[in-house]
Amino acid sequence: MTIKIDFNADMGESFGPYKLGFDEELIKYISSANIACGFHAGDPTWMRRTVNMAEAHGVGIGAQPSFPDLGGFGRRKMFLSPEEVRNDLTYQIGALTAFTEKKALQHVKPHGALYNMAVEDETLARAICQAVKDIDPNLILVVLAGSKWVEIAKSFGLRVAREAFADRTLTNKGTLTPRSEPGAVLHDINEVVKRSIRLVTEGKVKTVTGEDLDIEADSLCLHGDTPGAIEMAQALKSGLEAQDVDIIPIANLV
Repeated sequence: MTIKIDFNADMGESFGPYKLGFDEELIKYISSANIACGFHAGDPTWMRRTVNMAEAHGVGIGAQPSFPDLGGFGRRKMFLSPEEVRNDLTYQIGALTAFTEKKALQHVKPHGALYNMAVEDETLARAICQAVKDIDPNLILVVLAGSKWVEIAKSFGLRVAREAFADRTLTNKGTLTPRSEPGAVLHDINEVVKRSIRLVTEGKVKTVTGEDLDIEADSLCLHGDTPGAIEMAQALKSGLEAQDVDIIPIANLV
């Protein structure tokens, strides 16, 4: 049986005259795009440009909302009330939706600290789920594979995509290794490809300390701002397809 996986990347993270990432090249290799909504990166002009580019390439469009942390690129912890979280997500998701041709998104994938904190903070996870459900119960919520957040999202009746990372390592608990720690981000293309193929075809991945971890994923993420991201994306797509893995948007998977 052919294995199917979504291949996603973060995009639209430029701001004003400042260019970040390699979106125009990366879009050729992915099936879903997580587009910044202005709170950690991006602005209305870049949001429109990135949406238009994704639509032109037939790539699934998702919002990547974050904490209101433009200065910290959304990677700093913030402690907001559930109401504040729901309102911030509604604002960002609604704004990106307005730029799409069909006025609809495929998915929502929280960014940075908002994503990482929700993996372990049930109250925050529930606030995110409630916001997504209130906006559009047909939206797919992308969450960390193996986390309690998966079951929380399902309890809200949401469509859930379990996400793994091609260029990030995991702790023994299955959470992302903090970027401040050695080995958190992978840069060797061969390692990224080999690791990702094993994850997709065998459901196993080595943690940052070398232990095997079982993992089931619907979507594989590659960070577009990582040096060598284009070569990595090209090699990853070729490597997966060589293993008879179909790369398709998550709307066709969950």
